[in-house]
Amino acid sequence: MNPTPATTSEAFVTGDLGRPLNRPLTLAILGAGARGAAYADLAAGRPEAARVTAVAEPRERVRHAFAARHRIAPEFRFTHWRDLLARPRLADVAVIAVQDAEHAAAATALAERGYQLLLEKPMATNEADCEAIAEAARRNGTALAVCHVMRYTPYTVKLKHLLAEGAIGDIVSLQHLEPIGHYHFAHSFVRGNWRREDESSSLLLAKSCHDIDWIAAVVGRRVVRVGSFGSLTHFRREAAPEGATDRCVTCPLQDSCAYSATTLYRAGLRHAGTKRYFTRIVTAGELTERALTAALTDGPYGRCVYHSDNDVPDHQVVNLEFEGGVTASFTLTAFTPLENRHTKIFGTRGQLTGDGRHIEVFDFRTETRTVLDTSLDGSSAAEGHAGGDEAMFNAFLDALHTGRPELIVSGIDASLAGHRVVFAAERARRTGTVVEL
Repeated sequence: MNPTPATTSEAFVTGDLGRPLNRPLTLAILGAGARGAAYADLAAGRPEAARVTAVAEPRERVRHAFAARHRIAPEFRFTHWRDLLARPRLADVAVIAVQDAEHAAAATALAERGYQLLLEKPMATNEADCEAIAEAARRNGTALAVCHVMRYTPYTVKLKHLLAEGAIGDIVSLQHLEPIGHYHFAHSFVRGNWRREDESSSLLLAKSCHDIDWIAAVVGRRVVRVGSFGSLTHFRREAAPEGATDRCVTCPLQDSCAYSATTLYRAGLRHAGTKRYFTRIVTAGELTERALTAALTDGPYGRCVYHSDNDVPDHQVVNLEFEGGVTASFTLTAFTPLENRHTKIFGTRGQLTGDGRHIEVFDFRTETRTVLDTSLDGSSAAEGHAGGDEAMFNAFLDALHTGRPELIVSGIDASLAGHRVVFAAERARRTGTVVEL
């Protein structure tokens, strides 16, 4: 079992982040779902740099399984993240992987208590709360990293290096597509936790603040104007095929429907990979036919995609104008295979095309194409976001453990700026206007 955490704040990392530590960082994981568990497992792979010493998770079975896996003492297993506020500070870092609507309350309260913060995206579900988190972090000297993992992938590092070297001259415009994937969208945004804006946030914020942040990081300029369009067109009662029932387990179309829950999640029982990742979420980790049948019969993931209570768009476009006249267009859509993002960057001397792993540079002068392989594939969460999860987490650990805060490239100011663009895009979509920043 892990040693008992220290009980006085003086024992933990404070605002002076320039000094290396001679011990592992201690982590409290708030939310032991898919993201919290992924970061805890990454910490377990670096015992010299970090160890998980506390967990807050409302689901009893998930909490106990997580605590057993990471050998967390019973007195440091909590039902809710607020339970930590009743105790002296318990760790160097709070990893905030609770539901989006709780991010603001958790981040501000824990910053005030002295915790360093690793915060899942989005920062919060509205602009005022994002500002409040940033202010609390600045006021308390908190090392805050937002989990914009796309900034950290080997692919992104190489792509930015090529641009900085002038491989295509000056950037003039950019196209970027996020192909969410038909069954991923049905899982998360029709049946799942992010299906309703009043319970989570907008689709653009929940799914693609990553991408808006990434586009801004690649262009390297400030966004000055934003426009956006999008709506919920398909996953509605009006689009239900004749004979469809409220639940897939009773539906005569379950074997022919492209969005069948029984087909998707039973495939996850049989095969490893992305579908198993989603099946684990549905069954809270119990990969048995009994657990899955119970979940599909009574739980949210067994609902027909045409008879759910979802309201977020299933497709959206965002157009951006940057300082200096550079433009970018971004599309997210449910109606794709589950595959890597696609990007084209148009420069004054060439074109760069990327898919999250491969980068092709076309040179206008020589009319030659150079293809580079960054050697990591798999952009989904189940596959570690093409190395981004590990790279981001390691950068955060190294920043605090070795006294190099500059390793955090998704800090307060950069993340807040990207979130402001997302909120502006949503205002533009709802009002049919172009929003100036």
